[in-house]
Amino acid sequence: MEEAPSTVAQIMITIIPIVGIVCGSAVIFFYLYYGYKAKVLMIEKGIYRHPIEKFDLDSFSLFLGIVSLCVGIGISIFFMLKEGMGYGLLGGLIPLFVGMGLIAFFVVRLKISKRNE
Repeated sequence: MEEAPSTVAQIMITIIPIVGIVCGSAVIFFYLYYGYKAKVLMIEKGIYRHPIEKFDLDSFSLFLGIVSLCVGIGISIFFMLKEGMGYGLLGGLIPLFVGMGLIAFFVVRLKISKRNE
């Protein structure tokens, strides 16, 4: 006969993720806020230089698409073997299709840029 976890353990299991999300959000907020303040001060002093590098959306979408596709395939295979066809399989199918969408976005952008040249 299994013994139910104590009330304190249930409360701790519930509170730990909430505290982690709140603390992580606070860290991200203050990182962005202090970065903004530093840029404002540099602009006021006249020492700010705009970064020359542009964000490469094509390479980022290809990289993120491949990573997401591989993670989705791995999780899908795991859940297929463990539970069979069920709602748990969505945990792998969602990143799988997000990865396929990002790779499709990369291919479409590549074809459009070749046509415009």
